[in-house]
Amino acid sequence: MKPAPKPTFIDLFCGCGGFSLGMENAEFQCLAAIDFNPEAVKVFRANFPHVPHALEKDLTQFTPQDLETLIGTRSVDVIVGGPPCQGFSQARQVDGANHGPRTVDDPRRHLYREFLKFVAHFKPRAFVIENVLGIRSAGNGDYFTRVQSEARALGYRVVPRIEDASKLGVPQMRRRQLFFGIREDVPGYLPPEIEKAPRAILGATLGDAIMDLPAIAANSGAQEMDYDLERRARHVQGNNHHFIHRVLQVCRAAKLTAHESRPHSERDLRDFALLKEGDNSREAMRRGVQFEFPYDKTTFKDRYTRQHRDRPCSTIVAHLSKDGLMFIHPTQARSLTPREAARVQTFPDWFQFPVTRTHQFRVIGNAVPPLVGEAVGHAVANLLHSAASVIEGSCANIVTFTTASTVPSSQAEAFENLAVIAAMTATQLRKTDKGTFLRGWHALLYLFPGLHPDNAFDHGDDEETVESAPAAAIDLSRRYRRTGWPVSLEPLGREAWRRFEARSIDEGQLYCSEAQRAGMVAAEGGQPTKTMA
Repeated sequence: MKPAPKPTFIDLFCGCGGFSLGMENAEFQCLAAIDFNPEAVKVFRANFPHVPHALEKDLTQFTPQDLETLIGTRSVDVIVGGPPCQGFSQARQVDGANHGPRTVDDPRRHLYREFLKFVAHFKPRAFVIENVLGIRSAGNGDYFTRVQSEARALGYRVVPRIEDASKLGVPQMRRRQLFFGIREDVPGYLPPEIEKAPRAILGATLGDAIMDLPAIAANSGAQEMDYDLERRARHVQGNNHHFIHRVLQVCRAAKLTAHESRPHSERDLRDFALLKEGDNSREAMRRGVQFEFPYDKTTFKDRYTRQHRDRPCSTIVAHLSKDGLMFIHPTQARSLTPREAARVQTFPDWFQFPVTRTHQFRVIGNAVPPLVGEAVGHAVANLLHSAASVIEGSCANIVTFTTASTVPSSQAEAFENLAVIAAMTATQLRKTDKGTFLRGWHALLYLFPGLHPDNAFDHGDDEETVESAPAAAIDLSRRYRRTGWPVSLEPLGREAWRRFEARSIDEGQLYCSEAQRAGMVAAEGGQPTKTMA
């Protein structure tokens, strides 16, 4: 028997390939990857020679139709990507700011729309956008709202999630905003939490990732050198499932590459020596340490930070291309090398960076950690597989997923059940019995299968008016622009989550996919559609 074909994906704003590597590890096939940065594309091509189209293109000029012509198909399962984050970064200060009174216009904030153009054209079953947390507050939250509302207008239910990379096995403190878009005809909900990839090791530290590497001084090392196998043996102590084996796959790399340290001034090196492991210069000055660097203590921003081997590293960022003063090695008098930064990002050692050291730091800092991409890939794959399994059962499954006593059997019954609790106050909702509440909650999921329980909060302030079917005394025309949630039903969402967190309803009752699927079938006239899978 031939193996089933792998689901396919396109990586937009692909950078050097962290997201693609993770998706491939989750058993997806990359059809094309696109970025405008020549160094990033060079690195991508070196590591993904099997990807037929690794393109250096400006997505404001290169169209979805152009890509369709190249790849020869309009059928794509998933589109992933990370539009440039500099327009949303909270750290930006040099040429204006992205937040507050110094906010400046930045065309990079609109590049999510180029991503959505490809979504609109290819209509993948799912998409995932990765960005910095600053997108939530930039423009007073307007961009956070736009991404969701504009994707929803294309026929997707959108779930924003903040993912902590350290909880997915990445040895750094890295929190990022993800937007999951699931095409409206694909049934099912994402789980409340993404599970780590099978190869990930929770609790991994900076020391786990780098302390086996040869010790080098500032301005030393090489772009290619031998491993210190004795040091490695001491580091892993016979553990064949150690982080450097399971995640970094050191046995697949014949040589150590990109382990070359930048130079530092003698003054900086003397200042480095004053820092304890895990220390930064602000803390050191508080205990009386005198640094040679002429600090202005009124505006001091932690110029030096020595990382700690037993903790996650600070967030690896593209600014490493300019200096590494906030990434001083735990025990050596230098900042981290590109290979060490790549390891913290969970790039395996066989992954090559055939560009200059400055560009190595930049593409590594801009990348999605492969372990995050892999966890995301598994979550999306599981959802798509579950959806396909339901639809393959066709009408036989309709009976199965509409037999629950709280799931409506018709739209009329759904409106009736919803009307019972829609007019209740928060106090009345809290006091209503579990059966009545669940019938109303599942009626909402039945009537609005494009909503997601996770969107019951954080609606933003903007509302919009839409046409809606009459529903007795329920006003369903006023919706929140950000989430699409009916304004009148916001208390119902809050009560559902209150009960879930109080454990009076379980996960299956909160994320009742049976109600959603029944509503999707009813909306199609009682027959499951072929496009749902």
